[in-house]
Amino acid sequence: MTAVAVRTLRTVLGPLAASAVRGPALAHEHLVLDLRQAGDGGAALDPAADGPDVTAELAALRAEFGLSLVVELTCRGMGRDAAALARISGACGVPVVAGTGWYHEGFHPAEVGRADVAELAATLIAEIDGGIGATGIRPGVIGEVGSHGDRPGGPEARSLLAAARAATATGLSVATHAGLGRGGRAQLELLTGAGLAPHRICVGHQDLLDDCAAHRELAAAGAYVAFDTVGKEHYRSDTVRLRLLLALLEAGYADRALLSCDVSRRGYLSARGGQGYGHLFRSFLPRLRAAGVGEDLIDLMTRRNVLRFLTGADTDADTDADTGTGTDPDADLVEEECR
Repeated sequence: MTAVAVRTLRTVLGPLAASAVRGPALAHEHLVLDLRQAGDGGAALDPAADGPDVTAELAALRAEFGLSLVVELTCRGMGRDAAALARISGACGVPVVAGTGWYHEGFHPAEVGRADVAELAATLIAEIDGGIGATGIRPGVIGEVGSHGDRPGGPEARSLLAAARAATATGLSVATHAGLGRGGRAQLELLTGAGLAPHRICVGHQDLLDDCAAHRELAAAGAYVAFDTVGKEHYRSDTVRLRLLLALLEAGYADRALLSCDVSRRGYLSARGGQGYGHLFRSFLPRLRAAGVGEDLIDLMTRRNVLRFLTGADTDADTDADTGTGTDPDADLVEEECR
């Protein structure tokens, strides 16, 4: 069945036409977060203590680099605060897409427990359709849905299957957390086996896995491959990230790459001496340019691919039409209804 409609993103401040996103996007970030555990009190971005710094940093990136969208993947059990996201977005002028779903098992809330896939999927669908709590803010992506190891554990498999069911029911896409880059193929097999099209899936943290063949395999299957921890040198150096990304581009898969920094601790904020959300623009992209990557490919990886992933556009030609980068930027936007 085909429908004619303006392709829109669901942001924390309401619907946004994809054509309005003219500058780069960050595909995997956290603006509000609480992953604190015993002995690790810094794994948080508190809206009261850190919100002003987050807001100021995003506003500066909007002014300097035209930052036009942030995909915020703090989901259930990770300290998500949709109202705080709306305040930050409104204050910095950068649209924000909020997530839903469940992170890896180490941070599953009690609601996952012994709930079966159908019950978990129903929880997600209710939130996607009705909004997050009393805020009425509707998630625009499912993620980051997580697993650790080469294969998801039982609760992780259930949460991934629930994400696939909710995605096919609502038309949202799924972004995963693959711990240290491992287990991406197993995640993809599980999600596609549940009926979710591969181009609605982004496999996360692949820049932490030094395995060009694994990246090519995911991209060849049609999934997006996230190089989304740019600047986290204590996990993997940007020199290695650059080599891995260039290999993916040379293999012909620029249309499957997504880039971001995954700021997930207050110590990563630029105001706290960290690399900040802007490390991608200030450090990594200049290195890509120096390696011979042109502006069209950079725009593809930092803008058009993000929009394609979120909206379900399956070709770059669709993205050009949807985002106004074709010959007639003011033409009506037409999409094929997601199945």
